[in-house]
Amino acid sequence: MLEIRWHSRAGQGAVTGAKGLADVIATTGKFVQAFAFYGSAKRGAAMTAYNRVDDEEIINHEKFMNPDFVLVIDPALVYTDDITGNEKSSTKYIITTHLSLDELLKTQPKLEGRDVYVVDCMRISQETIGRPIPNTPMLGALMKVSEMYSLEFFRDNMKSVLSKFPKKVIDANMAAIERAYNEVNNKRG
Repeated sequence: MLEIRWHSRAGQGAVTGAKGLADVIATTGKFVQAFAFYGSAKRGAAMTAYNRVDDEEIINHEKFMNPDFVLVIDPALVYTDDITGNEKSSTKYIITTHLSLDELLKTQPKLEGRDVYVVDCMRISQETIGRPIPNTPMLGALMKVSEMYSLEFFRDNMKSVLSKFPKKVIDANMAAIERAYNEVNNKRG
């Protein structure tokens, strides 16, 4: 079973991102879950969202998981949340930040020795969508790091998920996904 944990603040789109990812995965015949846990349901409060993916029916509905991927879409949560909780030795972290990987590791040594990728989803979303909603860029980064689906397959299916929005919004989100896919990295130096 593949497990993904999102760290976000309410209003940044983690729940929508988790549900959008689930909608795309469901088109492939896999079983998938998307759900969230809110401490305080206020906009700006720290929260987590989750995805589970399997070839068989998923009967576990607990928030506890040993994630394969941890997606951090609010950079401050690297310092305030325990994003490494219940990790596996193979867990991959994708963190939105304006810092380089070296700068991030210097400011948060707890991440040293882990498989960490950085991408500035806030900047990408601001420049493509016009708003700081980093969920779709994070999905692009996830596609690159996980190699779950090709960029083309994912984008085509996300267009269907976003079909209720105007073409301008869909195109902006497609640009955000592609930019994050191309800009995510875990290279030092």
